[in-house]
Amino acid sequence: GDIGDKAFCDAAIAQVIEKFGRIDVLVNNAGEQHPDKNITDITEQQLKRTFQTNIFGMFFLVQAAMPHLKSGAAIVNCTSVTMYQGSKELLDYSSTKGAITALTRSLSENLIEKGIRVNAVAPGPIWTPLNPMGGATPEKLETFGETTPMGRPGQPNEVAPSFLFLACEDSSYMSGQVLHPNGGTIVNG
Repeated sequence: GDIGDKAFCDAAIAQVIEKFGRIDVLVNNAGEQHPDKNITDITEQQLKRTFQTNIFGMFFLVQAAMPHLKSGAAIVNCTSVTMYQGSKELLDYSSTKGAITALTRSLSENLIEKGIRVNAVAPGPIWTPLNPMGGATPEKLETFGETTPMGRPGQPNEVAPSFLFLACEDSSYMSGQVLHPNGGTIVNG
């Protein structure tokens, strides 16, 4: 399905409710990125598509889930280190990640009185099986993540605990916050 399509998002949430009867945690982790050397290389279609997937889809899923989220529920959004550092070749992607961080903080303010927590995770470079399929050259893949203070990309099992923590009651006093599993990169100051 297409996460940028409201009808798909509505149907996905309806399927979850039909199968499980409730939603305790909503994790928004779908996204796409397209490296471009110049802002003039980004087509209008690509810009719209990136925002449609990365921010509109998140909005649609939250809207569809809201009637089913009760006090104690958690929403965990995936933003990125690029929101804080920028990225010279991921202009549209980085922009959507800034929007996600703003949405996370604003939604936290909006839902706090309902007892629903909203937080985000801003991973640094994380190695996944999708990396080789993203169009990067073998040279870029070989050096992926080397710019972090730890000198390597993270692994999925190193970022997953951040999502788990924000989803569970251990983080019950946190809302509107962003965790940064990013190999030691300093952000926010």
